[in-house]
Amino acid sequence: MPAPFTLAPLPWDEDALAPTISANTISFHYHKHHQTYVNTLNTLVEGTKFADMKLEEIVVATAKGSDPKEKLLFNNSGQVWNHDFYWRSLTPAKTEPSAKLDSAITAAFGSKDELIAKLADAGKTQFGSGWAWLVLKDGKLAIEKTPNAETPMAAGINCLLTVDVWEHAYYLDYQNARPKYLESVLGKILNWEFASENLDKQAVRAATE
Repeated sequence: MPAPFTLAPLPWDEDALAPTISANTISFHYHKHHQTYVNTLNTLVEGTKFADMKLEEIVVATAKGSDPKEKLLFNNSGQVWNHDFYWRSLTPAKTEPSAKLDSAITAAFGSKDELIAKLADAGKTQFGSGWAWLVLKDGKLAIEKTPNAETPMAAGINCLLTVDVWEHAYYLDYQNARPKYLESVLGKILNWEFASENLDKQAVRAATE
């Protein structure tokens, strides 16, 4: 019987983000770290009620679990979801926010530059491993940061973009210089089209609820 979860393909070639993120970093990050989370998740769900659930459903169902097995499930399902989302948050192509997203950015932050500065600050100040997020919360754009495998999605918050600040995301290229990594990524390879699409999806979802 095939495993329920597989490693989703990258949305670009492994060398496409160089020199901002090298092919070497992408290779280790994707084939070693991301693949391990997928493999572990498949092992953990085997023979359980979670085996027939979608990835997002597992993340939500185990987010507040106190059982050690459910905590393991959350850590691995959360990391699979977060990484899938992270890869799509990056692009080698030059993109710009849609008119709708640009308007929301101006309303919440004043400018895209100020948004990027706040996202960078969230990434810099996230103690230890974790993530910095652009989210839609209570009808307004906001910045959040989460530790380890935590994700705003598990709390019902709509995610638009994320940046990985685990050391394996940048150490081969930037060593311990997380701020330099964030400056490079946020200034050059964020996928604003992906963020715009996510904002549109939330509007459609809200209209049908």
